[in-house]
Amino acid sequence: MQLRDSRDVIVRAGMARDADRLAVLAQATFPLACPPGTLKADIEAHVARHLTAETFQAAAASAQARIFVAENTEGDLVGYTLIYLDEPTDPAVIEAITARPTSELSKCYVLPSCHGTPVARLLVQASIEEAARCGAAGMWLGVNGRNTRAQAFYRKMGFEPVGTRRFVVGGEVHADLVLERNYLGKLAKSGETK
Repeated sequence: MQLRDSRDVIVRAGMARDADRLAVLAQATFPLACPPGTLKADIEAHVARHLTAETFQAAAASAQARIFVAENTEGDLVGYTLIYLDEPTDPAVIEAITARPTSELSKCYVLPSCHGTPVARLLVQASIEEAARCGAAGMWLGVNGRNTRAQAFYRKMGFEPVGTRRFVVGGEVHADLVLERNYLGKLAKSGETK
């Protein structure tokens, strides 16, 4: 993968050696996506179960996953994405998405100091390009229904709402929107072929 520069940040493929730093970054950024009122204990339980160094090591070793990281000029990680190149298992997502084969933008987080900068855009663009290179016809993601800032960002990146799903954080069930970016666009949605 070719490196992408944007003044003071480089986006590159994440590797197993990044796992410890990714876990620290995930611990700092995941709470930002949770709606107000989410219990700290539920957030901590989710992070401890799903966002560990072992989680990122497994993703780096998987043929069906890709990690992208954004590094600043000091070499600090300031954001990351994690994508999966396999089909969803959640029935609500299976019913909602239109593009096959699909990919999932499972994680997209950046430090608050990088909000409003090109970091998230560069990470998502690298993720979209990699999924397309691997044969995906589209990409989907889940975003909390109350996280309007993230929803607006994803819409700017070409994702559109196609359904809803449940997402569990600790012991709390959240209502997520399912957004999709269909690489084939209106032709695929209308059922036409090239």
